[in-house]
Amino acid sequence: MDADLQRNASRNVFLRPDSDRIIELGVAIQQIAAPTGAEATRAAWIAEYLRSLGYEVELDALHNVYARREGARRTPALLISAHTDTVFPHSVDLTVRRDPKHDRIFGPGLGDNSIGVAALLWLAEVLRNAAPPVDLLFLANVGEEGNGDLRGMRAAFEQLTANDPQAIGAAIVIEGMGLSRVVHRALAIRRYRIHVTAPGGHSWSDFGAASAVHVLAQIAADIAHLRPPKSPRTTFNIGIIEGGTSVNTIAQYAALELDLRSEDPAALEAIEQEVQMILSRYQTSRWQQAGVTVTAALIGDRPGGAIPDDHPLVQAAISLLKASGVKPQLSMRISSTDANIPLSRGIPAVCIGVTEGGNAHRTDEWIATQPVEKGLRYLFGLTEWAAAWLAEGIGALSQTTSSSARPDS
Repeated sequence: MDADLQRNASRNVFLRPDSDRIIELGVAIQQIAAPTGAEATRAAWIAEYLRSLGYEVELDALHNVYARREGARRTPALLISAHTDTVFPHSVDLTVRRDPKHDRIFGPGLGDNSIGVAALLWLAEVLRNAAPPVDLLFLANVGEEGNGDLRGMRAAFEQLTANDPQAIGAAIVIEGMGLSRVVHRALAIRRYRIHVTAPGGHSWSDFGAASAVHVLAQIAADIAHLRPPKSPRTTFNIGIIEGGTSVNTIAQYAALELDLRSEDPAALEAIEQEVQMILSRYQTSRWQQAGVTVTAALIGDRPGGAIPDDHPLVQAAISLLKASGVKPQLSMRISSTDANIPLSRGIPAVCIGVTEGGNAHRTDEWIATQPVEKGLRYLFGLTEWAAAWLAEGIGALSQTTSSSARPDS
């Protein structure tokens, strides 16, 4: 594998992406608002761009955009994806600010993930006349952020593997920022909306009646006193609290949204059970007699999964990063990304970045322009290597029926 990577890296030296053009493409994409759940306009723009490159394009009901570069073998194919949604509502000012002195461009959603989508489109352009050894599937998917709950990637896998569970052999997920990171462990997440109702009333004349806000505040305080393990790292966060009508009204409703995460599925289950035990204390007859109801609805379930540090796909990514002149950040290999879906299904996947940046999910989000050229060459090299690796796996499978010949074993 090392010799193959060396040859790959040597070829990439002669690849000179027009990084300025790709950055401007990223800005053009960033200017099209795409809050999670409202990606249709951006998706239509991406679809038209791919058609202008000569691809046959498909959009599904969720506004995922699909294009395929057919290879010598149809399956297992290599999937390359980038999510199109952002955390910002339509009301956010998308004006960009350029700071050439510090090699930065600022703009909400530019790094997460407009420049990632631009890199995907550039890769599709570079490879439009290629003859890859396996099919290359380009996917611009929706629903990665927040309560999108990875629905775009889930739907894509359901569609792409409906007739053949082995249709996807590996996946490369593109994020705009985090060039030095190779994420190959999927952080499992569960999210709940906890809702409280109560009789409520007037703050003076009905004083003593149960308040939904008071009950929810007690529940939130109980959750805040949880002590999850530091290893495996497990976290909780109450991100939203809402409810009540006015300052002089005993609240009839209140709700919060809770985020639970862990490196280990068993630890995640354990903290979930602790939360359920807290809620059960407010679901007894005593509270019911007071007219209080407490319910919890699952609003997010991002599955975990992983490939090991020494997996060929991980090692290839690290080697190609080094060959590109980027020092890999080896301590940050777990996160929640679209790669959660293939990894949870046992399909080798990595999530990579194409530049560095900062202030993600803030209106002063920024990307560095100088690393983009390295990032694009790295993306091209990893795509080329992964397609060849899958093709070699197919060859091994054609000579033996042993499952140990699978490229992801």
